[in-house]
Amino acid sequence: MDPHYDAQDVARCDLCEVAIVQSYCDFCHVNLCKPCIGEHVSDDYSTKHIIVPFQLRRSTPIYPKCEKHPNKTCKLQCKDCNIFLCTDCLASEQHNKEHKLSKLEEVFRQTKDQIHRDKEELKEELLPVYEDIVTEIINQIANLDVDYQKFTTQISKHREELHREIDNVMDQREKEIDENKLKHLSILTKHLEEVKQLQSLMQESLHNLNEMEESNEVTPTIHYSSKNQEFSKLPPKVLVSMPKFIPKPIEKEELCRLIGKLTPLSTTLEERVFTAKKPNTSVRELLDQPEVLNTIKTGHERLCSVTCLNEEEIWTSGQMTADIKCFNTQGVLQKTTKTKSGNVPNDIAVYSDGALVYSDWITRTLFKVKNDQTEEIIRLQGWKPKQLCVTSSGDLLVTMISDDKTQSKVVHYSGSTVKQTIQFDDDGQPLYSGNNYFKYITENRNLDICAADFEAGAVVVVNQAGKLRFRHTGPPSSTKNEPFKPWGITTDSQSCILTSDCYNHCIHILDVDGHFLRYIDNCDLEFPTGLCVDNDDSLFVSEGLKGNVRKVRYLK
Repeated sequence: MDPHYDAQDVARCDLCEVAIVQSYCDFCHVNLCKPCIGEHVSDDYSTKHIIVPFQLRRSTPIYPKCEKHPNKTCKLQCKDCNIFLCTDCLASEQHNKEHKLSKLEEVFRQTKDQIHRDKEELKEELLPVYEDIVTEIINQIANLDVDYQKFTTQISKHREELHREIDNVMDQREKEIDENKLKHLSILTKHLEEVKQLQSLMQESLHNLNEMEESNEVTPTIHYSSKNQEFSKLPPKVLVSMPKFIPKPIEKEELCRLIGKLTPLSTTLEERVFTAKKPNTSVRELLDQPEVLNTIKTGHERLCSVTCLNEEEIWTSGQMTADIKCFNTQGVLQKTTKTKSGNVPNDIAVYSDGALVYSDWITRTLFKVKNDQTEEIIRLQGWKPKQLCVTSSGDLLVTMISDDKTQSKVVHYSGSTVKQTIQFDDDGQPLYSGNNYFKYITENRNLDICAADFEAGAVVVVNQAGKLRFRHTGPPSSTKNEPFKPWGITTDSQSCILTSDCYNHCIHILDVDGHFLRYIDNCDLEFPTGLCVDNDDSLFVSEGLKGNVRKVRYLK
């Protein structure tokens, strides 16, 4: 039997291997058709066969043989002695009658129930957690090259800075050499001129002496005064000491301190705490007629995104400005934050501590704003971030597209570390359309990851492990005129999924398994885009062209 199709295959008799199974031997664990029952039983009359309908297979307990009475089976257990007992054991009065007894059938059923609960917990809760852990470690390994490339890039940048500073210092020393050379030349030139001047005076004196030696005039001759004594005093010799370059010895330890150091690799163990999923016990029904409670005029042209934790801080952003505005539910502007680059934000979200996070696809960066301080938390290469959301655990889910706009994926970040990448289904086919259109994203209460794929006209929902659960492409029979193009998406306390059908001016409400429940189409919404739900299940809807945020009550 093919395990992939065992639910569809017909069970056959284990004896004849042809007829359809109708019965089961609960003692021998054999499938049987009606004609083969007699053959099976006749094979060994010493065996106490237990023939039951096939639907009740493995339902009959097989009791242990009594060690003291081999022909009896034990159907009781002594809680004090922790041994099995048969009816003969009790009749023999060898066992203390004051001990507490329990029926093995009850213990068997209770243990079976516990086994079933453990199996379901292991299958539905524990195994998916381990799958996530494996995926997280695989992603960490896959990102080692990227993470360590950051160090190499940082060191290369530092190398360039050091080389630049060394070149600057060397240029300064060369400039000092040129200045000293000019000073040296000036000193020697000045001294040369002084010596030449004396030389000229000596030439002139020699010429006069030649004339006087040949002259017969008495007066000039007797008044002659020798200047040789003056000329014999030679000009001083100018000694200019050459500058010296004294290189500082290169000390490796000092050089290492100058360059900086790399901290050693450290390994710590962080305890993982398994938290079992708790079912939602507070059931709220949908209103027959949803109603608009308030309208906030944001002033945004082409309003796209809205996000909030409570009614006091409702953040909004649009496609025409770098301003991210925060209002209270009465529509009073609380504050305005500008993107660091001046680019229009692609999407906004809020952490549980009130910190704002936004995506900038031009710079391929995600920024976090807290206490009016903006910091870069993630920078991408080869991909551009689009829409995002903050998970219940404080992580980030980011939709992104490739630079060539042919591929899309969802990346799960813990801090700035990639925890999970969701891109393909089990058949290797893309989960999301590859284009530049909107793909708003949210996390459901059951940890499903829900994305509104605008171009594909579908809400794509995967489980925590990234496995496709379902696609919603609109209700089975639609009364709307335009194709389903989901834009914004959010979830509420009932694990319902709400997505804006912008061209049909309404909201779709789905249950946790993707079944269509109803529209919100009676509130005069115009071109609904971004959605969010606060802690009280109040729905906030941004109207793209009007620039308004509508507060809608849709639950009782």
